[in-house]
Amino acid sequence: MDIIEQAKEFENRKFSFKTTSDRILAAREAKDIILGVNEIYKKKKDQKLMDLMKRLTVIKQKIEKRLKGKPLTAA
Repeated sequence: MDIIEQAKEFENRKFSFKTTSDRILAAREAKDIILGVNEIYKKKKDQKLMDLMKRLTVIKQKIEKRLKGKPLTAA
């Protein structure tokens, strides 16, 4: 599958993670896709690719934020 098609499929996927390992795998997949799109962007300098990477990065950050959990407050 082409990396751009894979990125669009990942972006449109419904995320409902049951386990922490599902979240970890999704974050890793997002990172791999972003790096793949970045390699294409370096050659073509297409703004649409940059926008795609930005959208994927937001999704990846949400997944990672969910992985970290809530910070403990000092009492």
